[in-house]
Amino acid sequence: MKTTEHTSIPSTADQLSKGDGTLHKAAAGAHYAVERMASAADEVTRKAIPAIDRAAEYAHRTVDKAVTGVTPAAEWIEEQADSFTAAQQKLVRNTRSYVTANPLVSLGMALAAGVLISRILRK
Repeated sequence: MKTTEHTSIPSTADQLSKGDGTLHKAAAGAHYAVERMASAADEVTRKAIPAIDRAAEYAHRTVDKAVTGVTPAAEWIEEQADSFTAAQQKLVRNTRSYVTANPLVSLGMALAAGVLISRILRK
């Protein structure tokens, strides 16, 4: 007598349904992970926005304070520009007059200043 061994071979439909279930579970798991990461990113963003707003406000206040502090000095310099120019022109005129009147003394002073500066720079 022959003994027949029967093996159960799953049909293609059974294989697809098992594969679909596994694929569905994997997709659901991936979707869940993506949703959790997106939720965490949203939470971090939600918490970071107030800090960014505070930093921007602080920067604006700092710039405003700097402008407020510098503006009077800039206005004073602008007002004094003419007097600075006049003082410079007067100094040049006086120096020119002195050099014209005393050429040898001026040359000696220039030479002494050059020697002094070169010794200072060597050390």
